[in-house]
Amino acid sequence: MRILIKNGFVLDPENNRADFLDIYIEEGIIVEIGKELDYTGGEIEIIDAQGKIVAPGLIDMHCHLRDPGFEYKEDIESGTRSAAVGGFTSIACMPNTNPPIDNEPIIEYIRTKSKSVGVVNVYPVGAITKGLKGEELAEIGELKFAGAVAISDDGNPVMNPSLMRRALQYANMFDIPVISHCEDKELVDGGVMNEGYMSTYLGLKGITRAAEEVMVARDVILAGETGASLHIAHVSTAGSVEIIRQAKAKGVRVTCETCPHYFTLTEKAVEGYNTFAKMNPPLRTEEDVEAIKEGLRDGTIDVIATDHAPHHIDEKNVEFDKALNGIVGFETALALGITYLVDAGVLTMGQLIEKMCVNPAKILGLNKGSLGINKPADIIVIDPKEEFTVDINKFQSRSKNSPYHGYKLKGTVHYTIVGGKVVVMQKILL
Repeated sequence: MRILIKNGFVLDPENNRADFLDIYIEEGIIVEIGKELDYTGGEIEIIDAQGKIVAPGLIDMHCHLRDPGFEYKEDIESGTRSAAVGGFTSIACMPNTNPPIDNEPIIEYIRTKSKSVGVVNVYPVGAITKGLKGEELAEIGELKFAGAVAISDDGNPVMNPSLMRRALQYANMFDIPVISHCEDKELVDGGVMNEGYMSTYLGLKGITRAAEEVMVARDVILAGETGASLHIAHVSTAGSVEIIRQAKAKGVRVTCETCPHYFTLTEKAVEGYNTFAKMNPPLRTEEDVEAIKEGLRDGTIDVIATDHAPHHIDEKNVEFDKALNGIVGFETALALGITYLVDAGVLTMGQLIEKMCVNPAKILGLNKGSLGINKPADIIVIDPKEEFTVDINKFQSRSKNSPYHGYKLKGTVHYTIVGGKVVVMQKILL
């Protein structure tokens, strides 16, 4: 397949491109980028991107595909279709499946199935500990050589500091990043939402910010001691942002991410016992939201990830304290970033692309994230001004647990191209 994308505004932060350019693709590879390109002869698909932005495909370094084991919530096929509609061309799936991704055969299963039924690139994240139990290290070298791009016990914190220290030491040996789920279970103590006015008002047990911040502090200290590459997942508090900011200033090899719900929603979204707003870490206060935005603005927060966490409606349509944590995020992440960060003047469009594409690729060591010559043609064409109303019933995801139903957002994905193959055309999944 030969593709020529014409008349679009090419935004490629990695190569300092921000201009009206054409892109020519052949056999899945970007062959030429320039003005007024003209390729004739033979079959070629012309994409007119006039009035739109052409950017590298988004990379989500933190999502849950629930496959194997929980396919009633999501599987690789439905999850990758959802990702493609949202503009993601590569995603990294977390290991809390059943069985967990703690050995080579499970990684091979995910890689094989992704090639068979997936429509975007899928990269498995291996477990830090066997069975995600926090008791014994998984075979980190085996996971790396099998294709894991990082290791994490996401969904579970590694409570044992000695075990976490050894994990960082081994990960450093194998040059693989550790993604830390920072949560002190003892401090959580059965809490189900942020501790504060709203938890008191609703009569729900709260979770102190310290539950996150204590573990962030512990892990950046361990990363500093071991020299390992540490990535902090789903940062949600002002205190965590400041700890990471100071660690970076001291030269610690730490990066971090936040998610759209932590810069768009506060604990007020839980009012009425709204289980679609129940997540872990929980939604915080306006002060925390502003700190997250400042962390994004000043570069403390490197990445915006979705933490796409599908759940069946029956797992959400229960009492608040019994509902499972998490929301689906693929199909709203880019628009939330454009609406709440770019239009609000927190980030430029180029900076948003960096945090949703360039930086995840660098942290995970992927040959992705740019529109360079001879690079894989993973490309999106988006209209950052086009408005739409979120309708969870139209999601490609098998699950619909999103608190954004009815929100009016800006930013639509018109084309998603993965390895030179058009998988979304004019906002329609092919």
